[in-house]
Amino acid sequence: MRNKLIAGNWKMNGSKPEIRSLIGGILARLDSARSAEVMVLPPFPYIPLVQSLIDHTPVLLGAQDLSPHASGAYTGDVSGSMLADWNCGHVLVFLHAESSEQVAEKFVAAQSAGLQPILCVGETLEEREAGRTTEVVGEQIAAAIEAAGISAFARAIVAYEPVWAIGTGQTATPDQAQEIHAVIRAQLTKEDATIGGRVRILYGGSVKPDNAAELFACEDIDGGLIGGASLQAESFMSIYQAA
Repeated sequence: MRNKLIAGNWKMNGSKPEIRSLIGGILARLDSARSAEVMVLPPFPYIPLVQSLIDHTPVLLGAQDLSPHASGAYTGDVSGSMLADWNCGHVLVFLHAESSEQVAEKFVAAQSAGLQPILCVGETLEEREAGRTTEVVGEQIAAAIEAAGISAFARAIVAYEPVWAIGTGQTATPDQAQEIHAVIRAQLTKEDATIGGRVRILYGGSVKPDNAAELFACEDIDGGLIGGASLQAESFMSIYQAA
């Protein structure tokens, strides 16, 4: 049985007062008796503040990105070890004007620093309309397997985020999302049945309180990577309750 995970990706949003209010609202609605887990992924400048607010609570802390390099003359970049210094346990790794191979380098860098990567994969609208979703997502997963090996996925999370559904209000139907989650799990299971069966695969792409329960009822959807709906405690924790 895979516990559900609800991760709030705040993207480039927030201020000190807003974050204090948001974390307060999350903690007030958190039910430690539930098996679902909650994670927040704030912008880099607010990681220390968030860490102080959730210290000694069940809320997990993650970061939104990291450099593939451990250190060096990379102005503006943040290394995995720097994130670990602030008790980040997880970090997103995703296509950010980069190739699948460069994302795979970040995947390796995250694990080298003791972080659990959340590998984000997904297709554009043009790729979906061309019937290439399975091919595109498969290539993205394969790049990480080639770089890190299938054993690395025992300490990783995968998030299926169709690019056309991020921040657009459009959401993959439960059937569409489940189809691709099943494809991802089958690809990993082909490499290692135990790891493929255990890895958590999240859905991201305009998840809201009114569609969360139907998405999370799908066999291979193990929670959500929540964007806009994670910026309000009430909506974010309604999604948590649906999980």
